[in-house]
Order: sequence, then C-alpha cells, then structure tokens
Amino acid sequence: MLKTELAYRRREPETGALPPEFDYARTHNTYSLGDFVRTRLRLEGPAYVVSSACATTAKVFGNAARMIAAGICDAAVVGGADTLCGTTLYGFHSLEVMSDEPCRPFDAERCGISLGEAAGFALLEKPRRKPGDEPVLMLGCGESSDAYHMSSPHPEGLGARLAMERALAAAGLVPTAIDYINLHGTATVVGDAAEDHAVFDLFGAAVPCSSTKGYTGHTLGASGIVEAVFSVLSVLEGLRFGSPHTRTVDPSFRSRYQRETVAARVDRVISNSFGFGGANCSLLFGRAA
Repeated sequence: MLKTELAYRRREPETGALPPEFDYARTHNTYSLGDFVRTRLRLEGPAYVVSSACATTAKVFGNAARMIAAGICDAAVVGGADTLCGTTLYGFHSLEVMSDEPCRPFDAERCGISLGEAAGFALLEKPRRKPGDEPVLMLGCGESSDAYHMSSPHPEGLGARLAMERALAAAGLVPTAIDYINLHGTATVVGDAAEDHAVFDLFGAAVPCSSTKGYTGHTLGASGIVEAVFSVLSVLEGLRFGSPHTRTVDPSFRSRYQRETVAARVDRVISNSFGFGGANCSLLFGRAA
C-alpha cells in the first residue's frame, strides 16, 4: 500500500496520471505476494491469497489443510507479510487504539497496540508414513465470525470461544489437553477483555496463557504466521512465553495470564488470531501421539 501512497503523491498535476514506474500488479495488488512466492519457489498447483485482516495468516493454515485432505495437493507453502504505510498508521490512530509506549497486553493500564512489520512462511505437508516422524503437527483449526461489529469483538468473546472450540473438536481434544495458549492479546482495552472472557469460559484458570505481541508488536496480517512460529517453538523448546512490558495483570481478568517465560514441557498449544470484521481463527499445534 505504501507504493500506492507514494505514487499518488507524484500524480501528474494536469491529468492525474500515476507515475509510469508504479507497478500495481506486483505491489499493492492482493495477489502480488502469492504470485511472487509461487514464482520464486517454482511451485505448481493452485495458488491464491486470503485477506481477513489480522486472522489472515492463521486462516491460510486451515485452507491449505483442507486442500491437502481433499487430495488437491500434497503440500502447501502458507504464510504472508504485512508492512507499514500511512493508511495503517493514520487508520489506527483515528481509532484511538495506538499506544505511545511498548504495548502491554492484559495489563491493568494497557492503552493500545504497538504496530510491527513481519513476514513468515511455513511448509504444511501430509502426515508422514511413520507416526512420530514429524516433530510438530497441526492438529486442528477452528474458524468463526463474530458478525458483531466492524472493528470491535463481541464483548463476551463468543466468536473467539467458538473458534477455540472448533479447533479442539477438529483435533478430537478436550480443553484439559492444552498446555499453553498463545493469545491474540493486542493490548486494547476491549479486545483483551473479550479474549479473557472467552478463554476463561472455555478453559477456566487452568491453562497458562500469554500474548507474545510484547516482543513483536502487532504485525496485523502477518500476526497469524508469526504466532504460529512462536507456538511451534513452544513445543520444540519447552517454553511458555512471557509477556514483556506487562506489569500488572488486569485484576478483573480471570484467565491464567503469565508475565514471565517458563520452561516446561508443552505438548499442545492453541494460537489465537482475531481480525477486524469479526474474523476469528484458532490453530492447534502439538506433538504426534
């Protein structure tokens, strides 16, 4: 989008024509990243992009898994990227959800998001012939839509809870099977409260949870893949990540939010990604049984 913004600043005054070097198809166009990845990696088969705000690069895991299960492909490269531009900066500022300090998810005095940039990709494959060959499996994916508000989640986290429930159902697991939850946790007043509500309603205070956005900021459309990587590392390295910058957890919250990183065996992780428009996606990663 930044390329388009810069091009519009240099329009021809008389005709309004954009600069001849502006390449919409390979910059702002939604498919530009998909086209680049497919060309660069010499991939064959179906290729398309998803645009679902901050749930985008979580939802791509579900799309790819369904295509693999249907026999359309054997493997898929999934992921995405999001970079800063004026539209993003001014847009979030107008919503009055930008923090003037590093974000503090689930903090009693949280005051908004810190924006970040990121890109990430993963290779999703069919299960291998020998059980246990895969160090980490994608066990389930749950999706839902709040159908509540364009930029605010349902205050009781109904869509968030439904996404987590569906991820558990897809994996054939119960809430007590989860060792850690990587929250969406953007450090907004409304968003964190809704997610806490959803997590406590489903898991009670038994499952440790935290937001890793204190490390990365909110990378928007890339947050799903970034936090999927955190979740896989949680299983591989035996870590439940802490929450840098969070000082005092909101006393009205009831989920088991942890501020410090803890070394512990982690077999199954849920990673939450919730976007504008009520788009929700929960991914469930874990060891092979």
